Amino acid sequence: MEALLLPILLIAVFYFLLIRPQQRQRRQMQQMQQTLAVGNKVMTGSGLIATVASIDDDEVELEVAPGVTNTYVRRAIINVLDGQQNEEASDADPLAADESEFSDSAETDGDAPKHQEANDSESR
Repeated sequence: MEALLLPILLIAVFYFLLIRPQQRQRRQMQQMQQTLAVGNKVMTGSGLIATVASIDDDEVELEVAPGVTNTYVRRAIINVLDGQQNEEASDADPLAADESEFSDSAETDGDAPKHQEANDSESR
């Protein structure tokens, strides 16, 4: 009896730690794909970000640029992006530095020691 308890316990742990979360994630993904609407900003599995132009049973047309559409299967869409969050990310320039950090308005009192170069002839 005790010999069967360990394998049953391992199967239960395996189920609750691996299988059940995968099933939940799959259901959420299917629900997201079924509730797609025209105008949603989406991301595909390959990382393409586009706007849904039209939806069929198994296919979705994504507008990648004005007037340019590509056809994808619904399963290729992995995420619906929030419109406001996506616009903020595209408008932000990742290389732009905050100018307040690099301000030249540091006040100096003029009493700073001047850099003097050592002259070889004076030191000898």
